[in-house]
Amino acid sequence: MRFLVDECTGPGVAAWLRQRGHDVYSVYEQARGTEDTILLIQASAEDRILITNDKDFGEKIFRDGLPHKGVVLLRLDDERVANKIAVLQKLLDGYADRLAGRFVVVSELAVRIVGDS
Repeated sequence: MRFLVDECTGPGVAAWLRQRGHDVYSVYEQARGTEDTILLIQASAEDRILITNDKDFGEKIFRDGLPHKGVVLLRLDDERVANKIAVLQKLLDGYADRLAGRFVVVSELAVRIVGDS
């Protein structure tokens, strides 16, 4: 799969995804400080699913109508890298085929698919 990992999600998640064979663009490693709208446009243009901890992407998609190829919003109580990876592992194991084109909110306890692009 192709992912764009937001700066706030971190390089540890990007490295973990790469180790599993995914094509990953890491904002932390490659474009720190890039504006959210630009990241969403880039992810869409490159056919990447955006992984973020930033709720602002929901506004950009649902209020502003910006296109996307899929967004995974991590809403975690524990923001440590190990927990992010554990939650993403469960998500990919159970929902990998449902991520493209959808806005997915993930917590330690639940996965909620909000809508299609």
